[in-house]
Amino acid sequence: MKLDSLDALFLHELRDLHSAERQLVAELPKMAKKATSPELKEAFQTHLEQTEQHVERLDQIFTDLELPLGRHKCKAMEGLIEEASELLSEDATDAVRDAGMIGAAQRVEHYEIAGYGTARTFAEQLGHTGAAELLQQTLDEEKATDELLTELAVSTINSEAEASAAK
Repeated sequence: MKLDSLDALFLHELRDLHSAERQLVAELPKMAKKATSPELKEAFQTHLEQTEQHVERLDQIFTDLELPLGRHKCKAMEGLIEEASELLSEDATDAVRDAGMIGAAQRVEHYEIAGYGTARTFAEQLGHTGAAELLQQTLDEEKATDELLTELAVSTINSEAEASAAK
């Protein structure tokens, strides 16, 4: 794909986000299954439902703007998921694994926050108001998930991980 205009760059960004979200839909159930904290398990399950909606919103943008989806693979998400998978296979106490999964999930969230913020800004610049609104809705959800993960880490999970090392 030749990136010779903001329109082309916007399409590239949308394809990247679509691929990232689809990869995440496949990975989140594994993380939910491995989580031992009921709150973390619930957070992953809730975010899976949101992520499925994120894919639907992106599909709607492609349809509304009559853009071709194409075949793009988000290599950054692939790498983030590979790192998370390695963490899940480590010999770790439950609490330490939960703390590590929060860190892995937050790296994913921060990547998505950057991507959605960029795509939203491109959509605004290009006059795609409806797309910008959908992208902002997803951006708000990604930020809320990041804040929830921080709250879980700070309120209980990191303390439990620290206590598990003292045993």
